[in-house]
Amino acid sequence: MGGLQPTHWIIVAVVLVILFGSKKLPDAARGLGRSLRIFKSEVKEMQNDGTPAAAAPAAPAVTPQLPAVTPVTAEAAPVTPQTEPRTS
Repeated sequence: MGGLQPTHWIIVAVVLVILFGSKKLPDAARGLGRSLRIFKSEVKEMQNDGTPAAAAPAAPAVTPQLPAVTPVTAEAAPVTPQTEPRTS
């Protein structure tokens, strides 16, 4: 009589449905699955941190190419006239 019997599991399931409702349980299970996947990948990454860099292929470094910016001088800046706000 050491383990849980099938009737015990049914009672646990009924209590969970009563407490959380049938709509929240699938969302909670999905969130738990995502959390476990992230945890598993982080543990695997921590284990890989201890290995030499030659064993794990590194992703090529990509530097973003920014467009060239030309400085604007006072002579080249367009002049916009300052207008007074109209009052009626």
